[in-house]
This record gives sequence, structure tokens and C-alpha cells, in this order.
Amino acid sequence: MVSTHGLTHINLTVRDPDRSLLFYSHVFGVQEYFRDENAIHCKTPGAHDVLTFTRGDEGAGQSAGVIHFGFRLLAPEDIDAAALDVERAGGTILRRGEFSPGYPYLYIADPDGYEVEIWYE
Repeated sequence: MVSTHGLTHINLTVRDPDRSLLFYSHVFGVQEYFRDENAIHCKTPGAHDVLTFTRGDEGAGQSAGVIHFGFRLLAPEDIDAAALDVERAGGTILRRGEFSPGYPYLYIADPDGYEVEIWYE
């Protein structure tokens, strides 16, 4: 077995990296740490995760077998604020509910159409 820190990096093909940066920084607090002419690399708060937005039209918003990726909330009561932030930032609420009492979830689409889960566990 290879020792790792777990899954720590997702690279998304997006139509407009700056638009994606604005969305993910508003909703999830990501912070840019590097960019070049084709990509913006961001860190997520509270973790060592990296989210990269790479410019491209072909495949943008298409998951190609990956159903979604997710962000875990620190507190279940933050789900309503998350839903508001998503809509204010230009995302779409796809569905919401609870896995069981006190364990809410929210599935959204980002501006390119990627499905993202926001949940508490």
C-alpha cells in the first residue's frame, strides 16, 4: 500500500477559469495560489486540498463517469447559508434533503454544470 494524505486534488476543465474562481471562492472560500495562461490553482480552507480550473471548451462541465465531488460542512445548520451562497454565486440547486435526521445534503451545479455535493456528516 502507498501511504498518502488521501484524495487532495481535483482538476476541472472549465470555460472561464476566473468565473470558476469567483464561484468557488464565494461559496467555498478557495484561495488562488498559482496561475498561468491556462489554469488557476486554489487551496481549500481548513485542508490541504487543491482545486484547479483549466481552461478548455471540450469536456467542460462533463463528468465523464465521475458523478460528483463534495465539500463537507463543519456544522449541519450551515446548509441553508450554503444554498443561498450557491444561488448568489450563480450556481443551481439540484436537490436537497437529509441522509438521516440532522445530516443534511445539498447537490448543486456549478456555472459549468459540474455536480457538487455539500453535506454534513
